Amino acid sequence: MADSNTIGGNSLYSGQGRNALTGSTASTYNTGALRRKYNFGNYVSELALSQDPFFRFLSMVSKKATDDPTFKFTEKRSSYTKRYAYMSDFSTAAISIPATDPSTTGTPAAGNVYTFSFFTDYNNDGNMQNIYGQAVDYYEGAEGTQPKFFIPGQIIKIPHGSTAANADAGTVSGYSLWKVNSVDLDTLPESSSAAATGVNKAVVNATCVKGSGSAVFFTNAVASSDITDDSAAGLAYDATVTTTTKSSEFMESFKCYVVGSAHGVGTGYPETWADQPYSTNYGQTQIFKTSAVMNNTDRATVLKYEGNEWARIWKEKLIEHKWDIENALLFGSQATTSGVNTTEGAVNFISTYGNSFSLNTATKTQDSFLDDLSAMLDPRYNNAGSTVFFCSTAVYNWLHKLSGYFANNIEISPNYRADFSIAGKKKVFGIDITTISTVYGDMNVARNVHLDGTNVKMLGINMKYAAYRPLVGNGINRDTSVYVGVQTLENSGVDRRVDQILTEAGMEWCCPETHALWT
Repeated sequence: MADSNTIGGNSLYSGQGRNALTGSTASTYNTGALRRKYNFGNYVSELALSQDPFFRFLSMVSKKATDDPTFKFTEKRSSYTKRYAYMSDFSTAAISIPATDPSTTGTPAAGNVYTFSFFTDYNNDGNMQNIYGQAVDYYEGAEGTQPKFFIPGQIIKIPHGSTAANADAGTVSGYSLWKVNSVDLDTLPESSSAAATGVNKAVVNATCVKGSGSAVFFTNAVASSDITDDSAAGLAYDATVTTTTKSSEFMESFKCYVVGSAHGVGTGYPETWADQPYSTNYGQTQIFKTSAVMNNTDRATVLKYEGNEWARIWKEKLIEHKWDIENALLFGSQATTSGVNTTEGAVNFISTYGNSFSLNTATKTQDSFLDDLSAMLDPRYNNAGSTVFFCSTAVYNWLHKLSGYFANNIEISPNYRADFSIAGKKKVFGIDITTISTVYGDMNVARNVHLDGTNVKMLGINMKYAAYRPLVGNGINRDTSVYVGVQTLENSGVDRRVDQILTEAGMEWCCPETHALWT
């Protein structure tokens, strides 16, 4: 019987295979007699494509070998988009320790000299940031939150509100511009006011360039270990309200940005600052095994429907092996238990470190979903071009219904436009992909049945920052391989054939702010 599961015209099960050394001459060696393995690492993802889309994408675009089962890697985040800070305190005089109450109104006018203290909500070693839906790690006074980028000659833009309530809620009524005169990065002593503590802050003496008649500065936007509160009753981060990070869109109101520099004619070169954009992380490989066993009498028996039962079993076992890998790459958790390594899955990584949103198909609106996308796809650190959205069947249907609403319910004319609509369908590496056009770029959506029956509705994975890492080294490839004729020593004389499919590989996950999960 002809075997339909072939690669390059050669059966996986017939004992014939293409010569891997020459790439052209087909051999007729019997695989059982050779007792050799055949490496299927580049081909196993082609089996039953629609069942395991995540593994398929990783195999085609994000596979890179590792020569260590516990592998380290480096993440790099740009610094130029991180040149912002939050005001902690200010003084209307050129003093060293600002200690003005946050509700105090300033009246900055051109030529006034103020002193400000600033902090950030990211770590200046690696530029690691707070992430939407996760607990706040970086806040006023936390280690690594001292701004290092302030230098004399810079112009900084400082937003303000018109009332204390406006300042608490982040309602911007205007801004002032200030030219930096001097910067003090030394750790300041404690003061009587907890808000005026100078630990991990930058003290900036600046002259007003553009003033304002009345200004309530936005201070303590990320206070203590607290987090964002968008009500007028509290500061931007308030532990009594919530314990998760708000979107960067909301926090924009509180940020003081560098907006250029200004120097006199004939002056010398300015000072500079050194950033540290790198951080490190690690992952580990996991060993997957699947066996196929059959006695030789059964192997020689021709059956009805599918005459070669051994060939049928082999096909099913390869698909089973791939199915197990897909589940591990989605739901695994990195750990070492009794000497056995497991690798990190998408759900555990993103739910612990990445953007976290909610999605109830009965109540979620298009507007709310676009808010989620705006938080995830901030062009300062993420983009839609490399992101694939893997969703459950229910959400897959919901997205199609939502994006098809205009076409099905509104008469389309040149005067109407839909910013959330299906732009087309295509196959990418054999996977059915629906392209949905949004104001934040095209969404590439794939159905993933492994998410059905779980609380995970959708995963948005930036494939640039996720990699499948098979173990390869010293001439040994531990990517998916078939080891034929495997027998234990005590059972080596048993009249049967035992083959084994083995994969040793793990996941590398970078930059959690570029990934998202909807539950």
